[in-house]
Amino acid sequence: MVDESSNEMNDDSTTDSVTETEKFDVIYSCLRCNTKVSNSELNRLPEIKCICGFRVFTKVRPPIVKTVKAI
Repeated sequence: MVDESSNEMNDDSTTDSVTETEKFDVIYSCLRCNTKVSNSELNRLPEIKCICGFRVFTKVRPPIVKTVKAI
């Protein structure tokens, strides 16, 4: 009975860590071919390079416009 509750706790912590990593996954875009690549895909490769061979990426930003009130 104690083992079952500890297994359930371990499963919950595993799903929490997975959602946190998915939440902070950054999307980059190649400047030459405009291919979208995630940060986790770039970390798998030995060098930061697109499939076209270009090494320059830009960070894709969300289309949300933030307004700030002036003081």
